[in-house]
Amino acid sequence: MRLFVAVIPPSAALAELARAADPLRGLPHADRLRWTDSATWHFTLAFLGEVDEELLPELAERLARAAHRHPPHPIRLAGGGRFGDRTLWAGAEGELETLRGLARSAGAAARRAGVAVDESRPFHAHLTLARSSGRTRVNLRPFAEALAAFGGTPWTVRRLELVRSHPPRSGQPGERPRYETVRAWELGP
Repeated sequence: MRLFVAVIPPSAALAELARAADPLRGLPHADRLRWTDSATWHFTLAFLGEVDEELLPELAERLARAAHRHPPHPIRLAGGGRFGDRTLWAGAEGELETLRGLARSAGAAARRAGVAVDESRPFHAHLTLARSSGRTRVNLRPFAEALAAFGGTPWTVRRLELVRSHPPRSGQPGERPRYETVRAWELGP
């Protein structure tokens, strides 16, 4: 099964971001982007890829320990940016060092459980809002600039979640993966 470890913001925080991001869809060339659904927005702490089900018990045990080593901490969705002209994202402010530590612990837990972890990029707290398709590049600078002043209401990160990604099945253009929380753990002792 295809898995990742994440922090999922509360629905009120996602709704605030959705209201701020909605006007971006009216900018020039917005129709050439693949927009993500707000119901799937999350902070990916560790991307695990395909994981053998036999590894799940030990992975769950180690992720539980990782969650309990980190306290609940405040952050808020804020600002925006881009990874080149490939990905448009919303960022975060607050106790990001605690969130980075949680990401490091989640990756270490997975490795100790025998799961290969994609460590090709360092953790950067962001929620992906839109992507350029492979053959159609869009200048994402105006989109990121329009989102730069956004600052959501603070909320507390309280849970670490192991999420399964179900790939699109229909073959229809525009279909997106579906996410399902497999297990979740409260932060703190």
